[in-house]
Amino acid sequence: MPVEFIGMISTHDVSETRPAHGPVVDPDYTRRFARAHEEAGFDRILIAHSSASPDPNQVAAFAAANTERLGLLIAHRPGFIAPTVAARTFATLDRFSGGRVAVHIITGGHDAEQRRDGDYLTKDERYARTDDYLTVLTKAWTAEEPFDHEGPYYRLADFKSEVLPVQRPRIPLFFGGSSEAAYRVGGKHADTFALWGEPLAETAQQIASVRAAATAAGRTDVQGISVSFRPILGRTEEEAWERAHRVLATIKERNDVFGGRRPILPTGPGAAPQNVGSQRLLAAAAKGDRHDRALWTAPAAATGAAGNSTALVGTPETVAQALLDYVDLGATTLLIRGYDPLDDALDYGKELIPLVRQEVARRDARAAREADAARAVEAAQAGQAAQAAQAGQAGQAGQAAVAVSGAAR
Repeated sequence: MPVEFIGMISTHDVSETRPAHGPVVDPDYTRRFARAHEEAGFDRILIAHSSASPDPNQVAAFAAANTERLGLLIAHRPGFIAPTVAARTFATLDRFSGGRVAVHIITGGHDAEQRRDGDYLTKDERYARTDDYLTVLTKAWTAEEPFDHEGPYYRLADFKSEVLPVQRPRIPLFFGGSSEAAYRVGGKHADTFALWGEPLAETAQQIASVRAAATAAGRTDVQGISVSFRPILGRTEEEAWERAHRVLATIKERNDVFGGRRPILPTGPGAAPQNVGSQRLLAAAAKGDRHDRALWTAPAAATGAAGNSTALVGTPETVAQALLDYVDLGATTLLIRGYDPLDDALDYGKELIPLVRQEVARRDARAAREADAARAVEAAQAGQAAQAAQAGQAGQAGQAAVAVSGAAR
């Protein structure tokens, strides 16, 4: 099965290691950033959401207008607009973009960030609202007749949208979170459940939790799993680690995760994030800086795990194998972004993505050959059994004929 690669764009040049450059909305930079991902062979780009950032729907529309095939993964917080309005918004963009839209649902893991947009619900209430919201959203994309809805958070009567997505039966839904509530709601609704990059053992535990929640919700399909990392590449292992430590030193020196923008979450060493995903990354970092083949958690510790902040460090070959370790666990989507965002995206397209795709294709071809061989063996065995049965029937007929002949004499 092919692996999907997702990158991430912003509307101006900024990262944990790069101070913000240019206006918050820089059309030329945004255009170049989106096209760089298309050139590099990414399948989609994530457009993030916060209470202070540019509207992701507008950014996605601009990116779609300036690319040809690149998919758009639009971060979206339920609860700030009606689900019926959201359904029409995303369906309209899906039409204009030729079926390139996916939506990444982020319920919200920090009370202070939510309150900046006027949302005073508790975390559990937010997840309950998300459940109700997604019920309406998906029905709005798929309903052929007007419908009513009476839920704990949304009530509507006689709704029918004239604009439906190009993608049928509906636009794909991604879902982020690591709490039990996230597993429950995401397991019920999401096509792909998104995780941050933890050690392999912890990631396997999360995947099992997601799938158990999906089963409990009555689903029989297998959800996709997305895992995200910050690859740091070098021509040699030594060069990669030298670069990694320069990145870490810059993060610590600047102590500015958001590049001069207003912080949206607690950041830096000693931060106490409310969201479980960040707590899990900090717990992994507390166990040690290096895990498994190439996972490096020091950047998570340095930033307070503000976002996806664990790195994979090494040569392209090493990092490709590390990504494949997560594919072996069940990951179907890999979200990768760099500390030098635009240039790293191009480097990933030249040095990293092809290696992973080649190995996945090789494995798929081998699995197909093995399946063909197994079917051939089964067919041969079935043919032999049929021949034996026919021979047995012929022998019985011959014996009967002899018996009849003997009786006649």
